[in-house]
Amino acid sequence: MASLNKVMLIGNLGKDPEIRTTPSGVKKVSFSIATTESFKDKTTGEKKDKTEWHNIVGWRITADLIERLGIKKGTSLYIEGKLTSRSWDDPSGQKKYITEVEMDNFQILTPRGQGDRPSGGYQQNSSAPSQQSAPSYESSDSAAGDDLPF
Repeated sequence: MASLNKVMLIGNLGKDPEIRTTPSGVKKVSFSIATTESFKDKTTGEKKDKTEWHNIVGWRITADLIERLGIKKGTSLYIEGKLTSRSWDDPSGQKKYITEVEMDNFQILTPRGQGDRPSGGYQQNSSAPSQQSAPSYESSDSAAGDDLPF
């Protein structure tokens, strides 16, 4: 039986991305984005908003691009990835769990000139530029020294 694990989100960063390097030298970026859904309350007829926060992680060249592009709190992003879950034991020995979106592709949606943001995106493992209105940055995540197309 076939399966699919694909997540697509459009939202705003709640804080600046956190860049770390693992002991083995692999770069990782993590941040959270907020998505907001508007709806009409059935009893009052009033418009209400519901905000969800999503944990996002990116590895290697994805993390490097987020850092190089200077993506900051408030930036609007389109993100594609897959859901992943992991667990660990905190210092007190209690088991902790987290579900994250492992980012494969992203597109900066904040217009140029708003917060000094460049526009553009990144598509992992793509061989040709995207034909979207904003430029895309493509690279293979498997080779650490690849030239970036910008």
